[in-house]
Amino acid sequence: MALFKKDRREPVPPAQTDVHDTSVGTAADVEAVMKKYDRESNTRVWEGLPKLVIRWLMVAFSVYCIIDTVFLSTRQEVRLPVFVGLILLFGFLTFPARKGDERVNHMPWYDIVLLIAGPGAYFFYAVNAQNVVQMSARVMQNDLYMIIGLIGILALVELCRRCVGLPILCVAGVLLVYTFFNLGGTADLKMTLYQVIRTMFYTFNGIFGGPISVCAKFIVVFIIFGAFLERTGIAQFFINLANAVAGAAPGGPAKVAVISSALCGMVSGSSVGNTVTTGSVTIPMMKKTGYKPEFAGAVEAAASTGGQIMPPIMGAAAFLMAEFTGEPYGTIAMRAILPAVLYFTGIYIAVHLEAKKLGLKGIPRDQLPRIRQLLPKIYLLAPLVLLVVMVSTNMYTMAFSAAIAIVAAVAVGLINNVVEIAGKSGDRSDFLTFGKIVDALEGGAKGSITVAVACGVAGIISGCITVTGLASKLLSTIVSLSGGHMIIALVLTMLCCIVLGMGVPTTANYCIMAATCAPILMDPSIGVTKMAAHFFVFYFGIVADITPPVALAAYAGSAIAKADPMKTGFNATKLAIAAFIVPYIFAFSPQMLFVDVTGTFQVVQICISALLGIFGVAAALNGFLYRPVPVLLRLLLAIGGLGMMIPGTASDIAGFVLVVGIVLYQRYSARRTAAA
Repeated sequence: MALFKKDRREPVPPAQTDVHDTSVGTAADVEAVMKKYDRESNTRVWEGLPKLVIRWLMVAFSVYCIIDTVFLSTRQEVRLPVFVGLILLFGFLTFPARKGDERVNHMPWYDIVLLIAGPGAYFFYAVNAQNVVQMSARVMQNDLYMIIGLIGILALVELCRRCVGLPILCVAGVLLVYTFFNLGGTADLKMTLYQVIRTMFYTFNGIFGGPISVCAKFIVVFIIFGAFLERTGIAQFFINLANAVAGAAPGGPAKVAVISSALCGMVSGSSVGNTVTTGSVTIPMMKKTGYKPEFAGAVEAAASTGGQIMPPIMGAAAFLMAEFTGEPYGTIAMRAILPAVLYFTGIYIAVHLEAKKLGLKGIPRDQLPRIRQLLPKIYLLAPLVLLVVMVSTNMYTMAFSAAIAIVAAVAVGLINNVVEIAGKSGDRSDFLTFGKIVDALEGGAKGSITVAVACGVAGIISGCITVTGLASKLLSTIVSLSGGHMIIALVLTMLCCIVLGMGVPTTANYCIMAATCAPILMDPSIGVTKMAAHFFVFYFGIVADITPPVALAAYAGSAIAKADPMKTGFNATKLAIAAFIVPYIFAFSPQMLFVDVTGTFQVVQICISALLGIFGVAAALNGFLYRPVPVLLRLLLAIGGLGMMIPGTASDIAGFVLVVGIVLYQRYSARRTAAA
C-alpha cells in the first residue's frame, strides 16, 4: 500500500536548491501598499506651523480624554457629543476627500465647510443638551434642531467614507432606508425623516449608543496607554527576548516573529501596526534564513493579527464585548487566554515543521542576546503587569487603571533613561524624551479617530436593528435556514463575519455581529452560550485581516517581504487555521473558555489535550513530521487533532492514540530510511 511505502526523498537545504531574494521593502514601500489598500493610511500632508498647531491640538485632546474619563462626571448628553465633535474635527483635519491627495498644507473650501459644520452640529447638541432632554420627542417639531441633526449624521458618514470605507456605509444605508419605511415611509415624509434623525442623533439608540460610549470611556485611554508603552522600548525588549528564547532553534527568525508578535500584540492590539513594527525586524531575518518571501510575510501577518485576541489589552472590540455581555473586562481577558495560546501555538508549530522540512538553521548563538543580559530590563514590563493586576482584581475602574498605567509607563521610561546613562550605553533610541511623550499623546489621538468613527456608524446600525425589531426577524430567518442545527447557524455567521470584515474594521464588525448574529446563536433553538457566541463573532471578525481578497495585515507583511499580496494572504490563512477551528470548538464546548468547568483537573485536561490537538492539525496541514506525511496519514492526523481539541475524555483518548501513533510511526520510518 502507498501508505507504507518508504519515501527516501529527504528535504534539501535551501542552499542546495534555489536561493530566494533576500531584499526587503522599505518604509516607503509599506506606506505605498497601505495607501493603496487601507483608507486609514491616506492622510493629509501638513508642514510647518499648521502641523505644529494640529499636533498640539491632538495632544490636548488626549489629555482631555484622560481627565474626562478619570476625574469628570459630565452627563452623557454633553460628554459624548463633545467627544464625537472633537473626533470629527481631527478627522477632517487628517483625512482628505480622496486617495492620493498629497498636496502640502492644502484644504479645499468644502473641507473647511465640513470642518466647521460637522463638529459644530455636535457642539450645538452639547450646549443645548438640557433643552433636548426636556423636549424629548417634541424636538421633532423644531426644524433647526432637525437640520443640525441631519448635518451631524451626514458629516459622520462622510468622515467614515474617508477613513473607514464604503462597505460599512452600505450596511448602514440599507438599514436606514429599512428603518425609514418601517417607521412610516412616505405617508408623512417629513415627520418620518425627523423621527429617524431624532433616533439616530438625539437619543442613545443611534450614534451615541453603546459603542461610542465604550470608545469614549475605555478604548481611547487604552489606545493612549499602548502608544506610551511602545515608546518605552518594550517592543525592542520583546523582540530581544524572543531572539534569546527561540532565535537559535531551526528556522529561528520565524519563531522569533511568532513570539515577539504575541508579546507586542499584548500592547498594541493592532494587526497592521504590529505587522509593521515587528515585521521590519523579523521578515528580513526570515528571508535570509531561507523562508520564501510570501511565507515570511504570512508568518508575521498571522502572528500580528493574533494581537487582537491576546490578553490583557487585546483589540478595542474586547472592551465592547464587556459592554455587550455585561462581564467584567478582566473576565473577558481570562477567557481569551486558552484560545490565544492555541492560536499562537498553531503558528509556532507550523513554522517549526516548515523549517524542518526545508532543513533551515537558526541564528548562531553568538549573534543573539542572552536572557541574563535582558533580565536587568525586566522593569519595562511593570506598567503591563500593573494594568493586568488592577483590571483582573477590579481594584479600580478600567479607565482609572489605564490612566495609572500611563503614569507608570512614563515613570518606567524615565527609569530606563537613568539605567542607559548609568550603563554608558551609546544607544539612545529607547530614551523617553519629552518629544516622545508628545508623540505618544498625538499618536493616541490619531489612533482613536478611525475607531471612534467606526463605533459611531456601528451605533447607527445597532440603533436601526433595535428600533425596527429587525433582530427578531433575522433570528426567525436564520433558525429557519439552519433548521435548528447549530453547525449550520455557525457557518452562516462565520461567512457573514468574514465578508463584512473585508471592508469593516474589527471594532465595527464586532458591534454589528454582536447586535445581529450573536443573539441568534444564543437562541435556545441554536443553543450557543452567551460568552461563546460573542467570542465566535469576535474571532471571525479579526481573521478578516488575513483572509483574501482584502487582508490588510497580509498586505503590510507582503510589502516588507516584497512578496505577492494574495499568496501572502493565503499562506497567512493557512498558518492561522486555529482561528478558524477554535471558535467552533468553544461554540460546542464552552469549557475551552473556562465556562462551566468542574475543577482544576478538567482545566488542565482541556489545556493539554487542546495543545496536543493543535499540533496534530498543524502537522496535517504542513505535511511533514520526521519525513513527508502521506495524504491518508495527514487526514488521520487532522481527525485526531480535532478530536483532542474537543473537550471530552473519550474524544481526547481517541485523538491521542491517532496523533501519537502517527508521530511514532513517522519517527520509526524516518530512522529506518536514514539507516538504509
